[in-house]
Order: sequence, then structure tokens, then C-alpha cells
Amino acid sequence: MRILVIKHGALGDIFLAFPAFSAIRAAWPDATISLLTAAPFAAFLGLSPWFDTVEVDARPEWWRVAGLLKLRRQLRGFDLVYDLQTSGRSSRYFALAGRPAWSGIAKGCSLPHANPRRGTMHTRERLADQLGVAGITALPAPDLGWAEADISGFRLPEKFAVLVPGAAAHRPAKRWPEEKFAALAPQMGVPVVVVGGAGEAELARPIRKVMPAAIDLMGKTSLAQLAAVVRRAALAVGNDTGPMHMAAAFGVPSVVLFSEESDPALTAPRYPDGGWPKILRAPHLSGLPVAQVVAALP
Repeated sequence: MRILVIKHGALGDIFLAFPAFSAIRAAWPDATISLLTAAPFAAFLGLSPWFDTVEVDARPEWWRVAGLLKLRRQLRGFDLVYDLQTSGRSSRYFALAGRPAWSGIAKGCSLPHANPRRGTMHTRERLADQLGVAGITALPAPDLGWAEADISGFRLPEKFAVLVPGAAAHRPAKRWPEEKFAALAPQMGVPVVVVGGAGEAELARPIRKVMPAAIDLMGKTSLAQLAAVVRRAALAVGNDTGPMHMAAAFGVPSVVLFSEESDPALTAPRYPDGGWPKILRAPHLSGLPVAQVVAALP
């Protein structure tokens, strides 16, 4: 049995799919399972026990013949495909793959997720519902023991909190102001580690200014190292962005900050058992008081 799983998305979407990945492997323990994903996640997901091979989808333009031929080769030869991306693009892969048994929303597929409420469901419940239609009825908490890396060089304290002041650069309204993170840091009660991407390095400076002992790991970790850091945190506070999904997936007590830019009912991080972290919402995060975040700390 050869199975293909398709999942691109941002980092948070990838982590929300972990229970589905684990459930597919549990349902097909002897199958050869491949993943087609975006380049930033390939090496990290290659560490997991869920996939025998991981392929990078270059997502070629439809008029680039060489790219399409490569994609066609990547999609062909599977007995069953779980399209967990369920986008317009990934649905077009159904025909390119030769119309195999297919779980998704592609027109004419054999295992359609036709729930009319799918657009209003949280990602976790939507994936569970889709897999339920395909015969996989349980999404147990996944074992994430594989998500490890050497972080000895970071010299982390035994107990610390993670701060995540970044978010998508093209959606600045998803960011609580960095000066408020700086005001929060000394009130966390434990040493602070700041994580995020290299392009977010400036967001750590206000925190370091008021708390020089804070450890700045902005842009200094691989995904596996970031996971190894985050999973050891005593708590995490941050915007609606990938590392906060990481924290919740590892069961780290978390406070996640949402503006009107996104709806937690659809996309919030979730704990391994499906539970919800503490969600704080404000139409504009600039109006969210530091005292309210401090009061929400676990």
C-alpha cells in the first residue's frame, strides 16, 4: 500500500495537522507513506515516524512544463491520497495524480469531505471530520518525542518562559507591540527566552534593553532546535504565529494574543488532547493592556 499525504501551509497549520499525520500512520502501520510539503518543513518532518519519505512541492506555475512534469511524477503511483491542504491548488492535483482514491474536496474524488460546515470549523476538527469520512475515526494525542535537537550551545536555564513577539511580516496587526512584550518580560517570574525568525530580530531588542539577561534566539535555530527549546519552556506567551502552535502542541501552558486579523475559533493553537490555551483578544492588539496578559499567566 502506497499512501501520499499533502500538506503545505504555514508552520502553525503544520502543527495543527500533527494529530492527523499520527492518525494516518496508526491506521496504516505497514504502508509506505509519503508526504508532499513545502520546503521549509521537509527536513523537520523527515525526522518524524509518520512518513517514509518527504517530498518538496515546488508548486510550479501551471505553464511551466518541466515543473509540472516533476510534480506529476511526485503525485503518481499512490493507492490512496489524503489531501489535508484542501486548497484549490491541491485539489487540482487529483487529476494530475491520475485520479487515485482521494480524501479531500477535489471534484469527483472517492472520499469527499462534503460537510457544508467545513469552512466554519477549526482546523483540528475539520481534519478530524475529513479523516472520519475516510474511515479514520480517532485523532489521539501524537507522540512528539522525535522532535528533538542539540541545543546545549544555547545554555538555557533550567526553568524559563518563551516569548514570541513576531508574526507574519505582511500582517503587522497580528503583533502585540514589542514595547509591551518588553514591559511583560520582567513580570514573567522566570528567565525569558525570545524566539522567532531572523527577520524579526529587531523585536527582541526592547526586551533585551529592559531585561539584559533575556536569551535572544531570534533566527538562531533550525525548526528542530526551535521545537527542542519550546518544548522545555515552563510557559509561553506570544502572538498568533507558528512557535505558539509549537508550544501548545507540546502541552506548554500558553497565552496566545489575537487581534481582529484572525479568528481563534478557526485557527488557534491547540494542546495535544485538543484542549485550548488561554486566548486573549482585542480588536487592535495595541489596546491590549500588559496587566491583562500578566493576569492571564498560568
